[in-house]
Amino acid sequence: MTDDLTVFVERFLTERRRLGFQLTSCAYSLRSFAERVRASGHRGPLTVEVMARWAREDSSRSDQPRAWAQRLRQLRSFARWLRQFEPSTEVPDDSTFGRRQSRGTPHIYSEYQVGQLLAAARHLDASRGLRGVVYETLFGLIASTGLRVSEALALLVGDVDLRHGVLTIRRTKFGKSRAVPLHPSTTRALIQYRAKRDQAGASSGADEPFFIGTRVDQFGKPLAAHQVRCVFAVIRRNLGWVNRGSHHAPRIHDLRHTFVVRRILLWQQEQVDVDQAMLSLSTYVGHARVAAH
Repeated sequence: MTDDLTVFVERFLTERRRLGFQLTSCAYSLRSFAERVRASGHRGPLTVEVMARWAREDSSRSDQPRAWAQRLRQLRSFARWLRQFEPSTEVPDDSTFGRRQSRGTPHIYSEYQVGQLLAAARHLDASRGLRGVVYETLFGLIASTGLRVSEALALLVGDVDLRHGVLTIRRTKFGKSRAVPLHPSTTRALIQYRAKRDQAGASSGADEPFFIGTRVDQFGKPLAAHQVRCVFAVIRRNLGWVNRGSHHAPRIHDLRHTFVVRRILLWQQEQVDVDQAMLSLSTYVGHARVAAH
């Protein structure tokens, strides 16, 4: 059974993608888990103990049960699916690392910190190549629109309308598509990035990824979510931010929370009826419910 785990992982991913799921982060985690199980020499049905051991080995070296639980949660759907072939497979629940906690408090970035992040990303490539431009533009887009990182990475060239300043976000977390109007300054940044991307030799076809890998063996291919998180973690450590949230450290996803908080504060300053405006904000960021903010 364990010898075939990689095969089962790929079958699971293929089936889920046919149903419309993108699974970028999940695919990386499942493949990582399968490799860890293979390397450990485990034989027999998968157990919660085996899964929990992998969850604790997060590359960010977090010592927070909340982070372990989030990582373990990525295995749950696969474990349920695997039961049809191996009935003894155990399925982890939210109590594996203790009592399930309520949603964690995000780290809300200051304007200065966002500026630090973009400047650090800009200087990732000392030779002034494309790498720094890719990450500066990616993080800037997330900060200015509240996109999920998965949504930003899934953008195709044809989804980015630079003439009208609108993004098309397809098959989001809840299986819906939406249009995201951009601030003129964001559109200008994307125009500059697109020019440098194309000048570097990346394909400009409508079905090509907008944000691309820059290594020789990955050039022009979609930028991987795990790679983006690793780069962000390095920047975060170098900047030495003091964490103001309840998660193990400031996250890319907290840029999304920061966008929402800043928009609400701006509405309050402008004396806008926030309760009425929340529906438009929920639609803009792609939440299924207003209460999800």
